[in-house]
Amino acid sequence: MSFDHRHFLDTVSESPGVYRMLDDQGETLYVGKARRLKARLASYFRGALNAKTQALVARIGDIQVTVTNSETEALLLEQTLIKELRPPYNILLRDDKSYPFVFVTDRHPFPALEYKRARARRDDGRYLGPYPSSGAVRESLSLMQKIFRIRNCEDSVFAHRTRPCLQYQIQRCSAPCVGYISEADYRRDLEHAVQCLEGKSEQVTRELTRDMEAASRELNFEEAARLRDQIQHLRQLQQRQFVDTAGGDADVFALASRPGALCISVLTVRQGRLLGARHHAPTNGLDLGPEALLGDFVSQFYLGQAREIPQEVITSHRVPDAELIARALGERAGRRVRLTDQVRGHRAQWRELARTNAEQQLASQLAGQAQLSHRFEALREALNLEAVPRRLECYDISHSQGEATVASCVVFDQGGPRKSDYRRFNIEGVAAGDDYAAMRQALTRRFKRLAEGEGERPDILIVDGGKGQLNMAREVFAELGVAGVMLLGVAKGTTRKAGLERLFVETVDRSLDLDGASPALHLIQHIRDESHRFAIAGHRARRDKTRRTSTLQEIPGVGPRRRRELLRFFGGLQGVKQASREELARVPGISATLAEAIHRALHG
Repeated sequence: MSFDHRHFLDTVSESPGVYRMLDDQGETLYVGKARRLKARLASYFRGALNAKTQALVARIGDIQVTVTNSETEALLLEQTLIKELRPPYNILLRDDKSYPFVFVTDRHPFPALEYKRARARRDDGRYLGPYPSSGAVRESLSLMQKIFRIRNCEDSVFAHRTRPCLQYQIQRCSAPCVGYISEADYRRDLEHAVQCLEGKSEQVTRELTRDMEAASRELNFEEAARLRDQIQHLRQLQQRQFVDTAGGDADVFALASRPGALCISVLTVRQGRLLGARHHAPTNGLDLGPEALLGDFVSQFYLGQAREIPQEVITSHRVPDAELIARALGERAGRRVRLTDQVRGHRAQWRELARTNAEQQLASQLAGQAQLSHRFEALREALNLEAVPRRLECYDISHSQGEATVASCVVFDQGGPRKSDYRRFNIEGVAAGDDYAAMRQALTRRFKRLAEGEGERPDILIVDGGKGQLNMAREVFAELGVAGVMLLGVAKGTTRKAGLERLFVETVDRSLDLDGASPALHLIQHIRDESHRFAIAGHRARRDKTRRTSTLQEIPGVGPRRRRELLRFFGGLQGVKQASREELARVPGISATLAEAIHRALHG
């Protein structure tokens, strides 16, 4: 018996609340919240639903609603029910039972820096974090022990030592167990390590610099050298971090998606210091857009689990109901919480870094062997081939109004991207902006080399550009006598939206339209996008090489003294070139404006 939605909607309240969609056996399919229950539920029984939502509606046997006093209350109840019931059409996250911290006990005269997991901070010492992963904690501990020689042994081992252990021999511990360092000096080193973990490494560096100069004046050169080494290690540590001297606690969420794959990266920033990232691949049961999906994810990330809520939550997309989610987070945290996608300065850098992490993780996810094998098999079926293709090559052209034209060739096999076989062709002697002539030159050069025995023959050659580029490839193959390679042209749809591409197989008269959910189309989109990225990167590098003539001597405002400070601070010109704007601005005598000018001169 099908669900009578008309009769049901006649009785539904207009109030805010939570609804549960059940199947014929009474199992929960989906849990949702609504500002107005009747309007939200009615939307499921109108037209223009995507395929996954239609599949959900077709399975509904009953809908149960719970009216709440406010939308915030509905949001909190929704996340509680999702955690309890784990419906198949909702985003589901693993519930972490505890979180990794760096711990410093207050019950020992020579405390160690320890790795500790806990659900929340306790009153038995100092907890630094929480960190996004155990690996991030151990990396931080290793750095602090290397720089400040803080012990890492168990208290029982410490109490029974009669001579220093190997950690002292390799200069990773100051041997407090046998009295090689006083309690006051050890506490000073420990406090420096804690300050660095709290994002105050610049303050520690200034203090160590004063101590080093004082030791030099007193002719205590051994101590001065030790302090100098600590300062150098701290400089290296600072160059790896985005530091906000005013501090700041934030979690940064970035979503990256491609057909058939999804990744959300969460960066953890505490006291202005980036602690690390975690990556999630949630299910998208209703095929939501990135904004709605990210909003649901953020809600469940905090409200569906007992997580620490920072002062600020930054997202890569503008999420719906941002004010509502922020209010709910504020109620849970007992203070105001800001949720925004509009950020500037160092927060914009955090958001961009989160996006980079999400894209990188997604690329790794797409390269998974099982998924690739499935996609190659789907491509064989779609093209009606006798055997699964072993090698795909895809070509694309990139330029800026005809300047510095570069053609890319990327290669995929059944192990994923085969980057050792990637090639770029600097295009010369063609009219500016003539993509067809550029493609002709790249293919001619590639397959002439193949005829001379250089490289492997592809099973399928893909060109991005549709009919025109496909015809150009056919002409090159005819001129060079290339046989045994299938040609595939990829034309963007009328709206240029992913999933609407039209494929041309061998000739422009034979077209193939694959479903947007087809694994074969996902494989073609993946190699096409990778070819596009590789071409753009090559074009930019070629363009910038011709434009970049600036050196430190030619930058206005950078005289001999400032050049000397820059080179001393970063250890040479290569270090200056690798520095970010924020790192340049930390050099004595370099303002934020001048740092921007130096970075622009060196990087274009």
